[in-house]
Amino acid sequence: MMMNQSLNDAMLDDGEAREAQSYADNFGESGFDDPSRMYISQKYDGYTEENQATWTALYDQQMGYLSEHASDVYLDGARAIKLVRDQIPHLEGEKSINTYLGELTGWQSRPVPGYLPAKAFFACLSQRDFPTTIVIRPMESIKYLPEPDIFHDIFGHVPLHADPVFADFLQTYGKASLLTDDPYHTERLSRLFWFTVEFGLIREQGELKLYGSGLISSPGESRHALDSADVERRPFDLDAVCETPFEIDHYQPILYVLDSFEQLRDGMNDYAQRILEGVGNEKSG
Repeated sequence: MMMNQSLNDAMLDDGEAREAQSYADNFGESGFDDPSRMYISQKYDGYTEENQATWTALYDQQMGYLSEHASDVYLDGARAIKLVRDQIPHLEGEKSINTYLGELTGWQSRPVPGYLPAKAFFACLSQRDFPTTIVIRPMESIKYLPEPDIFHDIFGHVPLHADPVFADFLQTYGKASLLTDDPYHTERLSRLFWFTVEFGLIREQGELKLYGSGLISSPGESRHALDSADVERRPFDLDAVCETPFEIDHYQPILYVLDSFEQLRDGMNDYAQRILEGVGNEKSG
């Protein structure tokens, strides 16, 4: 993976990162089935003062808005893992977010060297590990970055992993996605991830709230999702979600609204069972 110089590429330019990335690129082949071989150390000393300032600026930019407009489950999770504004979170050590997260749901944020192929990513989720980018966007790209960074991954995703219901959903999703090689299910599952984990809305106490990481971590998209008349907000139905295509290069014109995270978990359990039955039928045939 090639990284822009402003994205702390020196933190990834070593033997550990190259070996982990090579293992990830070959994941699924014979002898390449251990997700832990794809994890690296955070190398926290590699963050510059500008990197820390970028985290704080992003945190301030979003958290004031989210305190009124994010899901209570997200906000409770952010507090539970001790997410703070004044520094990039530690992923290792006794005061890391993983210390608190592990006690709550058993999930862990695992530093990775870059992009993980789909099966490698799903294998991590199936073990309650979340692959986490350790670099952060440069200050000049604070409003938008096309690839994930640690702000998107930690600020956007991880607080929900502290919730037992969402945690169960995401692990089941990982197991189901790892299990199937059917292109039909693969496409449907990618749509489910997009419209929930990345761009999901939920109704709480009669109000629309944000929970998808793509909304949580984006100042523009979060406000557009709740306020724009150009967005069609549909009630959540798992099969309908899985049949809806998406595009990644503009604000989302269609979003799905959960009634509860139990609805998401239970729908995923049912879908995983259907996939399991299909795999079983293939083997018996």
